[in-house]
Amino acid sequence: MKNLMKIAVLSVLAAGPVCAQDALPQVLFTNVQVFDGVNEALIENASVLVEGNKIKTVSTDAVDAPDATVIDGGGRTMTPGFVETHAHFMLMGPSVPAMEASKTWEDFGIHATKMAEMYLMQGFTTVRDAGGANGGIRRAIDSGLIVGPRHYPSGAFIGTRGGHADFANFTALPDAETNVSRLNISQQANGPDDVLKFARNNFRMGATQIKFMQSGGIVSVFDPFQLLAGSKEELEAAVQVANEYGSYVMVHAYRKEAAMAALNAGVKSIEHNLGFDKEVADLMIEKGAYTTTNLTSFDPSILEIPPVRDVPSSLAKATAAKEMFANYISNMKQYPVKRGFNTDCIDTVEACNIQIAYEKHLHEKYFSAFDGLVAMTSVGGEIVALSGDFMNPYPEGKLGVIEEGAYADLLLLDGNPLEAFSVVGASDKWLDAEPRPESPETIRIIMKDGVIYKNTLQ
Repeated sequence: MKNLMKIAVLSVLAAGPVCAQDALPQVLFTNVQVFDGVNEALIENASVLVEGNKIKTVSTDAVDAPDATVIDGGGRTMTPGFVETHAHFMLMGPSVPAMEASKTWEDFGIHATKMAEMYLMQGFTTVRDAGGANGGIRRAIDSGLIVGPRHYPSGAFIGTRGGHADFANFTALPDAETNVSRLNISQQANGPDDVLKFARNNFRMGATQIKFMQSGGIVSVFDPFQLLAGSKEELEAAVQVANEYGSYVMVHAYRKEAAMAALNAGVKSIEHNLGFDKEVADLMIEKGAYTTTNLTSFDPSILEIPPVRDVPSSLAKATAAKEMFANYISNMKQYPVKRGFNTDCIDTVEACNIQIAYEKHLHEKYFSAFDGLVAMTSVGGEIVALSGDFMNPYPEGKLGVIEEGAYADLLLLDGNPLEAFSVVGASDKWLDAEPRPESPETIRIIMKDGVIYKNTLQ
């Protein structure tokens, strides 16, 4: 109830009196250092005028806005709201078999509601959901029923029998209805016709893009991570449907061969992409594609997370994968491509809160503060915009940048993240971390769509 009341009050304050002659409400931020999402150099001593839900002016000169609510930034750094490009709001774990055997729609829905609020309070004003969620979460957020970021769902994972989207019980027969298929969380496709059917159904259920499981994984039950699961015809069927809707396909792909096959089929977003090398980079650039990688994949602690440590087959897969994909970081530095931010947490809300902060830290550790900020802002905005003119639920402005005409999704940070990356809410602790606060103290203001959801300056 507290959150519903908070949103109602904020919405009223943002909207002002309802009158056809009224100008849009304005908020003027003064004395801020602006990271625009693209350029490493900050715009110093700037003013940013928000009108309605858009950025109207970014200027180093004084801005005349006599009717605006003025917020003095006190020299703090303003950034675009962060963009998470690979989350799973509906998947709470602790394992795939547990979700299949003992979870109801209420369990999934309540978990997603809390994940949405947590992500927004961590500074993420936009989230691309990489499988499991349909359009209902976005409808609830956009209507003000629950608190959360802009939401780009993929609908059900689509994959093959025995592949990374196979959540069925061990003795389930092929094509048998499952808990997750009933809820359109995951669907098994047997051939191109099934892919066409499930992809079209996903768009019908509110998806903004299609997620296809092109290779195996680590914590799933039946698939070796080396699996090349999708045929050329199945990949092309997914891309065909996405093209019909003016959108795109994202694929789960570990091996280089999986990524190459997906790119050649017309896929625009390669998830994980652990076999990345120069040949993959060249083809990505040629095809105008993006990648997202959860950098925890390369952290020694990955072998200690319960879904890996406690399942012998998953531990064996994770150990082998670390050895096979050891060159990812050096290859990405040598042959850089556009890379989005990817947490890929399937756990409790509290555990995912901790993992998000650690994933932020790894972007600076393995690359740089600037690379991490770009991944979390402008590149993420470009990725979600691939959903096109009529499947993109937020088509009227850019996301992940601070420029005139962009959506007013803004953060105000205590300090310069290019010099002290921890101000974005990063932490160098993961499995041994204490529970994290609802929102990082260093994120002083969170604005989404022109509405302020957090303000600790006052």
